[in-house]
Amino acid sequence: MNKFLCCTLVLLDISVKWSIQDSPPKYPHYDPGTSHQLLCDQCPPGSYVKQHCTATSPTQCAPCPDQYYAEEWNSNDECQYCSAVCKELQYVKQECSSTQNRVCECVEGRYLELEFCLKHTECPPGFGVAQPGTPESDTVCKRCPEGFFSNETSSKAACLKHTNCSALGFKIALKGNAVRDNVCQENTDTAPQKCGIDVTLCEEAMFRFAVPTQLTPNWLNILADSLPGTKVSTENIERIKQRHSSQEQTFQLLKLWKQQNKEQDTVKKIIQDIDLCENSVLRHIGHPNLTFEHLNTLMASLPGKKVGKEDIERTMKLCQPTEQVLKLLNLWRIKNGDQDTMKGLMYGLKHLKTYHFPKPAIQSLKKVIKVLHRFTMYRLYQKLFLEMIGNQVKSVKVRCV
Repeated sequence: MNKFLCCTLVLLDISVKWSIQDSPPKYPHYDPGTSHQLLCDQCPPGSYVKQHCTATSPTQCAPCPDQYYAEEWNSNDECQYCSAVCKELQYVKQECSSTQNRVCECVEGRYLELEFCLKHTECPPGFGVAQPGTPESDTVCKRCPEGFFSNETSSKAACLKHTNCSALGFKIALKGNAVRDNVCQENTDTAPQKCGIDVTLCEEAMFRFAVPTQLTPNWLNILADSLPGTKVSTENIERIKQRHSSQEQTFQLLKLWKQQNKEQDTVKKIIQDIDLCENSVLRHIGHPNLTFEHLNTLMASLPGKKVGKEDIERTMKLCQPTEQVLKLLNLWRIKNGDQDTMKGLMYGLKHLKTYHFPKPAIQSLKKVIKVLHRFTMYRLYQKLFLEMIGNQVKSVKVRCV
């Protein structure tokens, strides 16, 4: 019985509230016929009072005519006229109707100031966008704080964080300021080599498995989120996107991830396998002492854009003999839009015999290709991209070398 009474009271309460909300608002009106003040019903949105209520009749409402509107319940004798057509550099965001006024808005890249649509302010170098402009407000610029920079004039770009040279395994050659980034160079104090091979053959061979046939716009972020260990920061991801081609982006991301996680237990084994692969490559490719003419012949045999004589001379000066071929192959890949070095090398081997290239060197290059296939296909790819990353990256189609 108590439950029945409780439910009845709840339903009654809901009914009362509904009735109150459903009832139109009132307005006072003096009735000249009876000399009494009455409470008349207001007219709903989209209409106006055509005839006030009397002691014997309710309020009579009429719909707003074309180009007139009433947004709320009202007791007005007429509707409001819709605003005039939009001005220059404006567009109709909301058209006029019986219940709403016409709303005009400045086009993209401009904001309303008094009666004019002015162009959003562009923040100069040294300043970044703290608050983007809107159709109603201008851009808010703010000087880049310590550790950040902006080297462009823009109404959209925020300040970027200076490159962390140490995280990339380099040192600062020129310290950045508000208008320029840090300039990094190889740390000769800890790394006497100045050769500067950004991605080794073993790294490239393994990393190519992580590049989908069809790159999606957010591929780099998917890969970065999926990798184990310390994540590559959003700032570094955006910097990689700005500075490198689509193929090279994956290489640079994985190289940075490897550098950041070299002490992580989950990554050490992968790095050890890469090192083992690189040691095998060096045993073959670093053995023959090739002259300038030999190196020039090797580069001439590769397809696409050629590595010039100046690059070869510089490589011979900066790199150890065991690294010279690796460096030149690295330069060829970059010059040719990050083409597959292994495929380029296989193409070159078919032509080297006609150039009287040393047979021992040809055999060494063939062994290098076999090493890269073996390590890539059965060890590194399987361990990293199948076992460690998991389903998130599996869902993106990958390609084999």
